[in-house]
Amino acid sequence: MRIVLQRVERAGVRVGDQVVGSIGAGLLLLVGIGFGDGLLDMAGAARKVLDLRVFEDVAGKMNLSLRELGLDVLAVPQFTLYGDARKGHRPSYAEAAPPGVAEPLFDAFVAALRGEGAPVAVGRFGAHMSVDLVNDGPVTLVLDLAPPDRDG
Repeated sequence: MRIVLQRVERAGVRVGDQVVGSIGAGLLLLVGIGFGDGLLDMAGAARKVLDLRVFEDVAGKMNLSLRELGLDVLAVPQFTLYGDARKGHRPSYAEAAPPGVAEPLFDAFVAALRGEGAPVAVGRFGAHMSVDLVNDGPVTLVLDLAPPDRDG
């Protein structure tokens, strides 16, 4: 799973003219699901995101997590995070999981975030979405969460 995590003052996602998810301060997660991600520990991935210390304390040091501050999450599915543009001019999405595999895994990740107590708004899987955000910092991280090694 690949996640682009952005600290935001606010963020929202629309499908057409309908707002399908919005948050105030918190984290916007653009979530890509790749082949093999069915083996991921989604609860562990959720804990990783919620416990990352990317929010500033009173001294101005990034020392606080979303969980500690009780902030919100907006999770948006985005298969294009697995686009490979190293060759040619058209990205290949061969490493992205197909929708029938990716959607339940995205849903499992969202359920794991909620299971950890995070308020989570979501984008709509498979839809053309418009994402609006106000970056805070800006603070942006790319998390590559790999499934466990099959060989142990």
